[in-house]
Amino acid sequence: MSTTFQATGGDASTAELYLSSLAGRPHFLQGDEAAAMGAIYAGCDFFGGYPITPASEVAEVMSRELPRVGGYYVQFEDELASISAVIGAAWAGARAMTATSGPGFSLMQESVGYACMTETPCVIVDVQRSGPSTGQATLPAQGDVMQARWGTHGDHEIIALAPSTVQECFDLIIDCFNLAEEYRTPVIFLMDGEIGHVRDRVVFPSPRDVRRHPRRKAAEGELAFGGRLVPPMIEFGDGRFVHVTGSTHREDGMRDVQTQEVHDRLVRRLVAKIRDARDRLARVETDREEGARVGVLAYGAAARPARGAVLKARAAGRKVAYCRLITLWPFPVGEVVRACEGLDRLLVPEMNLGQLCREVERHVDCEVIPCGKIGGEIHSSAEIGAVIERAAP
Repeated sequence: MSTTFQATGGDASTAELYLSSLAGRPHFLQGDEAAAMGAIYAGCDFFGGYPITPASEVAEVMSRELPRVGGYYVQFEDELASISAVIGAAWAGARAMTATSGPGFSLMQESVGYACMTETPCVIVDVQRSGPSTGQATLPAQGDVMQARWGTHGDHEIIALAPSTVQECFDLIIDCFNLAEEYRTPVIFLMDGEIGHVRDRVVFPSPRDVRRHPRRKAAEGELAFGGRLVPPMIEFGDGRFVHVTGSTHREDGMRDVQTQEVHDRLVRRLVAKIRDARDRLARVETDREEGARVGVLAYGAAARPARGAVLKARAAGRKVAYCRLITLWPFPVGEVVRACEGLDRLLVPEMNLGQLCREVERHVDCEVIPCGKIGGEIHSSAEIGAVIERAAP
């Protein structure tokens, strides 16, 4: 497969030359900026969005950088139009993305369900902020964890990754684009305002070293909505007929909203293509401590002070295990169960009142202690350390 960056509407060699000029040297960037640049290296050539704190820097960088590589940036009147345009662009052949925060993500949910039902590959960046509603518009949170999984209605699965460093904002969004193409599904990049606005050193690779999963196009006679677990696409403009609908449809895409077997077969396949890949999709960082009876599980911004607290506790002679989730959905059951084997207590610090904690409780055999913090402030390592001290005296 070719790894050369090719942008719609521009000269591929010019784009590659520009991105090569940025590679191999350090850049000092915000997480939002790194995510935007990672998307461009991943081959994103269409961005549709609407400004919202704390995600606006993603759009700002895209508006500046996409035209340089032959891509298209469009600012829409609202989030509903943004996600709709992204879906349309994907069906016209683009590698498409939008970026938003909690209130905008809420507005997008109906179209997220449509993208799941129509198997549209696209990436949705959600830089989470404090809520509900307008909440603390400029302050970070991790309150959209369950919205990412259950925000739209009906039976479905979703893929969602959560970065904890600025470099990961760059690296993991490339994975998001590849997963969107491989599984023909919308993928959520579940950042938070803390990671989105923190600045750190980022190094870009050569564009030739960036793996890009190709979009599989249907051959003559292949079905666009069945025939295999992940079917190929027939894009608009290919010169072939394709019917794309959010209604229940047969393998050829034509509506059939009455037949139970048709709906059952379609939705079970949509669920299975992600659920059956749970272990393959699992990205989990674990650091077991021999003899540990207490562990800490975290993700995103909360994982940074959590890691510091674990290291300080170990320096003080306490045995503490550590686990960081990168894949939040589908929930990495096997990895989490293995990380918690032998533990009596598991602490789960997150910037909400215990959203992922509830999912962890379903699968582990130890006591799960929620360590939620809200109000727009990230945990300190001392706060988490005090909970560790009480749990592992």
